[in-house]
Amino acid sequence: MGKFLLGVIVTLLVLLLGGLGFAMLGFLPTAANVAPPHLETRLATSAMDASMERHAPHVTNPLTPTDQSLEDGMKLYTMNCALCHGGLDRKPSSLANSFYPPPPTLITDPPDDPEWHIFYTIRTGVRYTGMPSWDKTLSEQDMWKITMLLSHLDKLPPAVQEYWKTSFGAAPTTGDEKKESGEKHDHH
Repeated sequence: MGKFLLGVIVTLLVLLLGGLGFAMLGFLPTAANVAPPHLETRLATSAMDASMERHAPHVTNPLTPTDQSLEDGMKLYTMNCALCHGGLDRKPSSLANSFYPPPPTLITDPPDDPEWHIFYTIRTGVRYTGMPSWDKTLSEQDMWKITMLLSHLDKLPPAVQEYWKTSFGAAPTTGDEKKESGEKHDHH
């Protein structure tokens, strides 16, 4: 039994050192202008979700989704998020394909994550993705307003929908339109 256990330990050590050597000798690609391999995407997404589950506090948004707070969220999103995630005019970001991995287009394909997850992503950022932490730039209340907007995109009150249409030249997609088209949203 002792020899078997020693064999397992030596094998794991060789694999670990071999992988580290592979990376340190420059064999892993680092180009940001190509699509990531499926396995890399799946592994990174799973690791990010597991990290969020472990580290993000499951907090409740202290704000209520009033017309004013949702409109404020639109303004904040436009000023701080649209450059990478696409604008409220429903046009994709010109920078999106320059990132590796590309950032999600949050307006046309909103996140289906709970608010605590969205808020934590905004507040702390996501390492190795280009998503910055906003906790030193935006107030907690402003981060919650953006979170609220993103989590309510498919159920905006009529007055907020009208504000969006007149201010940004495009109408938000309603939840009914998404159900009819069979769209699926997954931004883990």
